[in-house]
Amino acid sequence: MLRALDIRDMLIIDRLELAFQPGLNVLTGETGAGKSILLDSLGFVLGWRGRAELVRQGAEQGEVMAEFTLAEDHPAHAVLEEAGLPGGPELILRRVNTADGRKTAWVNDRRCSGEVLRRLSETLVELHGQHDDRGLLNPRGHRLLLDAYAGHDDLIAATRAAWADMSRARKTVAATEAALDEIRAEEEFLRHSVSELDKLDPQPGEEAELDIARRTMQGAEKIRGDVARAFELLGGEGAEGAMGDALRWLEGVADRAGGQLEEPLAALSRAMIELGEAQSGVESCLDQLEFDPSELERIEERLFAIRALARKHSVAPDDLAAHADRLRTRLAALDAGDADLDAQRVALKQAEAAYDAAAEALSAARRDSASALDAAVMVELAPLKMERAVFETEITAADPGPEGRDAVAFTVATNPGAPSGPLNKIASGGELSRFLLALKVCLSGDDSARTMIFDEIDRGVGGATADAVGRRLAALANGGQVLVVTHSPQVAARAAHHWRVQKQVTEGQTLSTVVPLSTEDRVDEIARMVAGDTITEEARAAARALLTR
Repeated sequence: MLRALDIRDMLIIDRLELAFQPGLNVLTGETGAGKSILLDSLGFVLGWRGRAELVRQGAEQGEVMAEFTLAEDHPAHAVLEEAGLPGGPELILRRVNTADGRKTAWVNDRRCSGEVLRRLSETLVELHGQHDDRGLLNPRGHRLLLDAYAGHDDLIAATRAAWADMSRARKTVAATEAALDEIRAEEEFLRHSVSELDKLDPQPGEEAELDIARRTMQGAEKIRGDVARAFELLGGEGAEGAMGDALRWLEGVADRAGGQLEEPLAALSRAMIELGEAQSGVESCLDQLEFDPSELERIEERLFAIRALARKHSVAPDDLAAHADRLRTRLAALDAGDADLDAQRVALKQAEAAYDAAAEALSAARRDSASALDAAVMVELAPLKMERAVFETEITAADPGPEGRDAVAFTVATNPGAPSGPLNKIASGGELSRFLLALKVCLSGDDSARTMIFDEIDRGVGGATADAVGRRLAALANGGQVLVVTHSPQVAARAAHHWRVQKQVTEGQTLSTVVPLSTEDRVDEIARMVAGDTITEEARAAARALLTR
């Protein structure tokens, strides 16, 4: 609920503080007194797009502050939380407009954007008037209004759930089809690659083992000749034979050398033993250096084949086996993909059928509710002297979506047999106001969370019709808050709180101000609305009669 509005240096207002109350709040005054400036200022602090130049002439900046009280379950709390702004039972909006056009806004003393203000305003204020495209005249909101009127929450929730299921099923089918198309495009390559890898069957670590074996064989080929020649020199034709001959010659003369050959003979014997060990080691090396040239060729061929495949598939040689597994997995997916796709398509058809059923149930409910709303509006139009008009809620096919496949539009025909059309194109100013009021009365429900503003919605009506308008506005204000800018004495008389907007000239400047009216002041103001500038006792009597009805 709007509790206070503080305006400084906006257009022809220098300083104005208003304290609003629950119930029906009425603003009256002569044409041009500044009633529209109040709405412009309120729209400014709510972030609405309006006049470009709002700062009072000669002032450096204009400022508007609005204070709202919020119930615990007020939808504004969710907007504040999402925007990271402080909340609480009180909401204070402040917006400044400098003379050069710069605008700055605060919510509970925290800077915020105009977009956040507009989102908050949708939960705080509802404006109805001839030129309002945010409320009942906006066809984009008619479906929401019809659903709120009829209480279609459960049907909408079911339709949303069915739409979500169908959307997921469609995405699953599309993803599977795309994956299968991608695999099919390279199926020949996959099958050839898997066959090639399976035939070679490379193992992790094998490339390094083959490289070592190849290097060993290549090295053996180079050194085996030298080792073999050394082995020959150590054998019977070489060192072994020479040392054996020397040993025999020395042993033959040792007994005649007086013991001088004992140590040489012992050393020579030890040398023969060492020579034998050397021969064994060299012979073992020769055995190890022995290889089959065809084996070297086989090792080289496999090594080069593994490396070539690794380059072809851009993987490390040790990763070829794992890469082959991945390719086989893709082939298996292709082989099993058709079966999976068939199952997914069956699930999609079931999801589509479920959505069709939910959407049709919602459409049927909307058609029934449209008839009920039309009848309710027609009942309200009769006291407003529009019993010959026809109100109809049109439901047409629209693109399917989470909330069904219906487009809803409120249409009117001002006389039987006349063509129907959108509210704001068919009805005249006064007729439009009464249509909007009748529709709002039917759609109001529990609207206590938002302040409703009616801008001269009684234009073009008077007498009993204006009285009917006033009664309905008072009924709408019951349990909530309604602000009305009016020129109708019948409407003003229904107010719980009454302000007069008036202009005055101060020091050569024309300024607008708002004055709260006492009971007697209300009599004079309503009498002025009845009689004009000259207030007569008859006009005061008429005013008192209106106030006591």
